[in-house]
Amino acid sequence: MSLQTDIKAQMIEAMKAKEAVKLSVIRGLMAAFTNELVAKKRKPDEELSDEDALAVISRGVKQRKDSIEQFEKGGRKDLVDAEKAEMAVLEAYLPTQMSAEEVEAYVRTKFEAEKPEKEKKNQFMGSVMKELKGKADGMVVKAAVDKLLG
Repeated sequence: MSLQTDIKAQMIEAMKAKEAVKLSVIRGLMAAFTNELVAKKRKPDEELSDEDALAVISRGVKQRKDSIEQFEKGGRKDLVDAEKAEMAVLEAYLPTQMSAEEVEAYVRTKFEAEKPEKEKKNQFMGSVMKELKGKADGMVVKAAVDKLLG
């Protein structure tokens, strides 16, 4: 069963259980899936691949993180709590992310193998990001590469 089909089934469960936050997030996610299909010039009733669905979910999590940061600056604790609740629902669909220590160890191992020059930092960063896509947060990877290459 695809991720999109699984999420659609969970939407029905959330309706039955009267879980307002989860239902709202899943409905938004289903709309985002449809928008992604249309953007890729596919029919809205088709299904996204699991990889594309995960990319849409990741974007949703990133949007929530940005919103939380802005709301904290504005002193809106009520909105911060709401965004955190929504982000928790979305994160449940994502694979477990690597910790900062794991990312740092991975980057160090790759660095030892390739020994890139400082001028090739962006290429090295790109290759690490490609390999860790969906497994690690981009900001964590950037921090680990910056630590090694300065």
